[in-house]
Amino acid sequence: MMRRREFVTFLSGAVAAWPFAAGAQPRERVRRIGVFMPGVADDAEFQVRNAAFLQGLGGLGWTVGRNLRIEYRWGAGDADRYRAIAAELVATEPDVILALGTSTVSALRRATHRVPIIFTSVTDPVGGGLVASLAHPGGNATGFLSTEFGFGGKWLELLKDIAPQVTRVAVIRDAAVASQTGVFGGIQSVAPSLGAELRPIDSRDPGEIEREVTAFAREPNGGLIAVSGSNVLMHREMLVALAARHRLPAVYPYRSHVMSGGLACYGPDNVDQFRQAAAYVDRVIKGEKPADLPVQAPTKFELVINLKAAKGLGLEIPPHVLARADEVIE
Repeated sequence: MMRRREFVTFLSGAVAAWPFAAGAQPRERVRRIGVFMPGVADDAEFQVRNAAFLQGLGGLGWTVGRNLRIEYRWGAGDADRYRAIAAELVATEPDVILALGTSTVSALRRATHRVPIIFTSVTDPVGGGLVASLAHPGGNATGFLSTEFGFGGKWLELLKDIAPQVTRVAVIRDAAVASQTGVFGGIQSVAPSLGAELRPIDSRDPGEIEREVTAFAREPNGGLIAVSGSNVLMHREMLVALAARHRLPAVYPYRSHVMSGGLACYGPDNVDQFRQAAAYVDRVIKGEKPADLPVQAPTKFELVINLKAAKGLGLEIPPHVLARADEVIE
């Protein structure tokens, strides 16, 4: 038979446990995600991509403030600071990091081989030493490709389709990024057969871009191609304005260039990649390793044509180009 003192002790323990017995749940564990973007926080293009990432996470049950916390770091296009920013982000001890672009991922890989990294818009992760192979990454990084080197030739083909008179092409690219040099090589490989002479222009210094494009435009029959990269994305308003001022037909890698008034763009749907990246982040948080998740090639591409920009340049877009377009801006 239970004595009175023993009963009081038992009863006190039972009362202490009542909240849980009545249905209260323990607080859900909060996971931490780091996000490293090469741009600035108030840039509309980066906001759209981040919104797609958050939407993807929400569909998988992750909500900021409930079971998720996100630490953002912004590179503001200053590649010289990427290593310091990467080290700072790694020091916050995230469960996984999402990174955009080759330069940010390279900086993160120097900072850690332990924290999982999911990347988007990387052109050559094998050549850049970020993964061992596309099928079996083998390290702490995996993610989604941007374009292969040969894709650059498609930009030149599109430019010549739209503006056959173009024989000289300024190519805006970052010479310090090996993958962009590789894409430039892809453009070079088709230039002779298309009757185009190329002029590379470095994309890091906006002032230098303006000076070199202005000098380039003094000769006739010029056109412009911008290679995908964070500098080209961040300087899009200036690039579009330069092309319009000097009446240069131009092909860009991102839809946001065309929405800013540019002539045409062709490339992967980068916003969609951020939705897909959310699924990889979810899988890593739940225990899978980046080493076992294959790097994925783009599955959605978009060709967008701006007819108002074409009219301003005195161009008539050929019907076969319009027929291929995913979107035509009137």
